[in-house]
Amino acid sequence: MILNTGGRTDTVNYFSEWLLNRFQEGYVLSRNPFYHDVVNRIELTPETIDVVEFCSKNYRPILPRLHEITDRFNCHFHYTITAYGKDIEPNVPSIDESIETLKELSAQVGKEKIIWRYDPVLLTDKYTIEQHFETFDDMARQLAPYVDCCLFSFVVWYKKLHMPELLPITEQQKERIAKGLEEIAARHHLYIQTCGTKESYERFGIHNSGCMTRAIYEHSLGLHFKKVAEKGNRPGCRCMESRGLGDYNTCINGCRYCYANYDHDKAKENYALHDPHSPLMIGHLLPTDKLVPLHQVSFLDKDPRLF
Repeated sequence: MILNTGGRTDTVNYFSEWLLNRFQEGYVLSRNPFYHDVVNRIELTPETIDVVEFCSKNYRPILPRLHEITDRFNCHFHYTITAYGKDIEPNVPSIDESIETLKELSAQVGKEKIIWRYDPVLLTDKYTIEQHFETFDDMARQLAPYVDCCLFSFVVWYKKLHMPELLPITEQQKERIAKGLEEIAARHHLYIQTCGTKESYERFGIHNSGCMTRAIYEHSLGLHFKKVAEKGNRPGCRCMESRGLGDYNTCINGCRYCYANYDHDKAKENYALHDPHSPLMIGHLLPTDKLVPLHQVSFLDKDPRLF
């Protein structure tokens, strides 16, 4: 099973102590986002978890103790660093701070296990195409020696998105942005790919892939997987199936484009209920909850003849 620690919230940034406690105790409880009284128990052992997938905008809180997990589990890392400032990402560290933290993460776990996420790409009067190119070029120059590749995607216009300054991106603009990012990445010898986009930009030399694929894990972690379908978790996604932990509307980064946090006030409310010693990310198990062990299946091919 692939465990995704960052699909619902920025677990590493705000819940590091809790996450480390859960791995120490060997299990975690995760409330079903659609059936609130159903709680899954997920076993956190090397026998039940093939890969721990991290995704965060700030690894600083967990860096001193990250080895407690990486020493025992296969781990892979996505680090999101965008071109935006506090007007779009109010509680995210600055670009310079994020780059320094990524360098330290790379020194600790190895560049081959890190993907830099430059997403989502969005346009406003302030964040123009030219501004993206200028910022991406500077970031790529600094990050290329410390990451395995870079991926990008375009902002999704979902129903609860509230960004009146957001400008529509035409197909022609998307092509211009994709071509420009690829040219910059090539100058810095940086592999670049899309993530979760229906459009293909392979004609520009951009790889059309997923972010949690069998190929990525086999390349970066030296694992061998069974031939399982890479059906992903949403339309257009080419990733291996994964299970998330934690809760939506709990991240207080405040990123205004976020699909997992559609109510920032509710996120702060939920965050106040967090107990790092609880097996649940938010609150505690209730008498009315239905505890259901998660059926965990390994995707690894453990045939010794392969090795």
